[in-house]
Amino acid sequence: MNTKLRLGLMMFLQYAIWGAWAPVLSAYLKDTLGFSGLHIGIIYSLLPLATIIAPFIAGQIADRYFASQKVVGFLQLMGGALLVVISNITEYRTMMWLMLFYCLLYAPTLALTNSIAFINLKDPEKDFGIIRVWGTIGWIVAGLMLTGWRYIAKSFEPFAFAGDTLLLAGIFSLIMGIQSFTLPHTPPKKEAAKPWAFLEALKMMKEKNFAIFIIIAFVVATELMFYYILTAPFLTSEKIGLSDAAVPGVMVIAQVAEIFVLAILLPYLIKRIGIRNILVIGVLAWPARYIIFAVGKPVWLVIASLSLHGFCFVFFFAAAFIYADMVAPRDIRHSAQSFIVLVTYGIGNYLGSLFAGWVHDHFTIAEKTDWTAVFLVPCVLTVICALAFLLFFKPKQTTVP
Repeated sequence: MNTKLRLGLMMFLQYAIWGAWAPVLSAYLKDTLGFSGLHIGIIYSLLPLATIIAPFIAGQIADRYFASQKVVGFLQLMGGALLVVISNITEYRTMMWLMLFYCLLYAPTLALTNSIAFINLKDPEKDFGIIRVWGTIGWIVAGLMLTGWRYIAKSFEPFAFAGDTLLLAGIFSLIMGIQSFTLPHTPPKKEAAKPWAFLEALKMMKEKNFAIFIIIAFVVATELMFYYILTAPFLTSEKIGLSDAAVPGVMVIAQVAEIFVLAILLPYLIKRIGIRNILVIGVLAWPARYIIFAVGKPVWLVIASLSLHGFCFVFFFAAAFIYADMVAPRDIRHSAQSFIVLVTYGIGNYLGSLFAGWVHDHFTIAEKTDWTAVFLVPCVLTVICALAFLLFFKPKQTTVP
């Protein structure tokens, strides 16, 4: 099989696993298992926590001694089997510990699959974006498959399974575990990346604009988890009224928009309006989405607002890595990227998961959630971020050469 096809399939499966459970697991935990918002937040915080720990696993142990494709294969087979087990667990404490173990298996594969792709592509700068977009397609397909599964289960009882979202993720993981052994041979590095490499980028915080950017990016990252954790139970609540079967398919609107913005709008606009304006659009999209969620009607507008995820995610987080590459000294560019990952996807998402769960519980009385109050919290915080960004973020270089 062609190398690009194998790498594309790798990315497809890598993100189909994540996309099978992340968008809708919270609805299952809340509506079916009766977990509290804080318990749900803790479970969602485990992957960001594992992301912080991952460099010590993948960078210092795994890819130093074994070929990367074999490490990914082993981790995905172990993770897939564990997900199948977790799909049958209904008690919080047991699920929490097993999910922590699973996330510690999955998190290293995010970096390793990127590494495999970069090493085996002849022109990674040109081809990686095309390969990576298959990951978003995998996320979309997983959501549509889960919706199809649930509709079939309504009329064919043997297909009905409460933990279907985790079971589907487990099946994808087992398939990827097998597929990984067919990937191009990627031998271990003689020297693994330093787990504390991001510390080299701390010196960049002395520059006012970069410091402002990092602080705002951290706060926005915490508010991202309101979307990932609370959107599914919000859509199935009485306020919106979507069925459990419809939610996975509806939520892929966000990833379809992400592909459009990433593949078409970002490359077209970034050279024309500059990185600062791209980031401004991205940060303004956040309160716009949460305002619509807080109002909660009409339903068609709430569903349509899911497409704002393309601007929220791509124009802020994807553009953030471009900005870091522009302003970081050449010798610490990798460290700057690692620093942003740690601040946003690591610490920001971890604390944001706990915060979103706490806010949900704070505005839930007698099992009835005040969704307007819940989403006003991230709305206010992202409005403050947007105003701070407009007033104080003034980078010297605003256009991409």
